[in-house]
Amino acid sequence: MADERVTETYGTQPHSTTVIERRSGGGGMAIAIVLLIAVLVGGFYLFSRGGAENRRDAAVTSAAQSVGDTAKKAGDAISGDGK
Repeated sequence: MADERVTETYGTQPHSTTVIERRSGGGGMAIAIVLLIAVLVGGFYLFSRGGAENRRDAAVTSAAQSVGDTAKKAGDAISGDGK
């Protein structure tokens, strides 16, 4: 919250002096820090999750290749081409 202070001086002089001070409670800085932390945590989560998905995809690809090789061997054995 901003605090304002106005000081006016009246006297025999033809002009007056006005001093306005504005002070911030630091709420804007706190919000900026919280947003920065949220962005960093979100980025870390997305990058670490991407690595896990890559490992899972590699495992599925390897298992599919193994099943394909086994099916080819079984097909060769059934048709008699494996001799």
